[in-house]
Amino acid sequence: MTQASICTIGDEILIGQIVDTNSSHISRALNSTGIKVTRMVSIGDDHDTIVNSLEAELQDNEIVIVTGGLGPTKDDITKNALAHLSGTETYRTDDTQLQIIHDILSSRGLALLDINIAQASVPDTCEVIPNRLGTAPVMVFRFHEDRFGHPATLYSLPGVPFEALGAIPDVISDIKAHFKVSDIHHRTIMTYGIAESALSKMIESWEDNLPADMHLAYLPNPLTGVRLRLSIYGGIKEEEEARIEEQLKLLKPVLGDSMYSDHEDTLEGCIGSILKQHGKTLSAAESCTGGMISALFTSVPGCSEYYLGSVTSYANSVKENVLGVPEEIIARHGAVSSECVAAMAEGVRKITGSDYSVATSGIAGPGRGTDEKPVGLVWVGVSSEKGTETFSFRFRHDRKRNIERFAASALNTLRIKLVNELTR
Repeated sequence: MTQASICTIGDEILIGQIVDTNSSHISRALNSTGIKVTRMVSIGDDHDTIVNSLEAELQDNEIVIVTGGLGPTKDDITKNALAHLSGTETYRTDDTQLQIIHDILSSRGLALLDINIAQASVPDTCEVIPNRLGTAPVMVFRFHEDRFGHPATLYSLPGVPFEALGAIPDVISDIKAHFKVSDIHHRTIMTYGIAESALSKMIESWEDNLPADMHLAYLPNPLTGVRLRLSIYGGIKEEEEARIEEQLKLLKPVLGDSMYSDHEDTLEGCIGSILKQHGKTLSAAESCTGGMISALFTSVPGCSEYYLGSVTSYANSVKENVLGVPEEIIARHGAVSSECVAAMAEGVRKITGSDYSVATSGIAGPGRGTDEKPVGLVWVGVSSEKGTETFSFRFRHDRKRNIERFAASALNTLRIKLVNELTR
């Protein structure tokens, strides 16, 4: 199977000034093409380090994709390092990229400067894939098998995410034209409400009996739960998909309600599908989650078909005056209580006229916790015409992670209610 390495160049990544999102997008594109990614490497802005690191990656992989270090300023040294790696000191001007640079600057009312023109200058050892979204072209360096023991190609992409993403289709087309690609078969199972370690124990027998060529990965995420990914590298597409499907049939009864999807999905996406299928609507009343639940639902395309809106009732006065939570409930039980979230859920359902509602109230921290109501405690209320139920959860993270866990737990609680009332 053809292997690839993804390298990012720039001190700004190594010092944590920016987050590398390019590698994940490139990796997904390569994977779906049938190219196995072996490594992701971050390299600092040093000429020798760049050359030595890329030589090592080309030694181990047929494809190396590099992003970053191609800007017009003097600190961008990748182009010179690539010229050295490819054995040249001679440059040529790529006329197509130069025209793109001219058009981009003209459209912005900017003058064409020498440093802009220099971006169209490339080592004479490379081929160029024009970058129509920016000024730095994609450079393609092909190495004969005598150099690294196998034919190898290095693709140098701009580091700006918008431009790097735009270049991916052209790079993939070039890869398909020059390399043998194999099928990679993945299937994703989404679970929530069970820790990774407990999940591993639950499915231990099933996992131990997987075929030798079938690989399982555990991918935890606070907002979506633990994602299980089954993979087979190579083989015939239809046959391997059928084999994975057989394994899923054995797994689903073991997971039970912990599984909410047998494909790549989110809790909010799953809930939306159920609501749309049954023609039901939803609203939310949030205190400790501060609008995160609403943000999750409204991030789903088409959510206007079922999501009516929310009330972010952080202050007790809003709980009482907007949602209609009785003052005596908060005085007697406090805002973080079963009684309060039940009243919040019923109140927002009444205000919006929704079929279902979900409410949250908790203590995200780091302060204001007590022995009776510690930091990380959240109460969740879910309501429908069939009744209102409340549940409590306790997490032990920092404020940001607690809020994420609060929101996800609320969504999962709502999901289970929808499944029980609408699909069974």
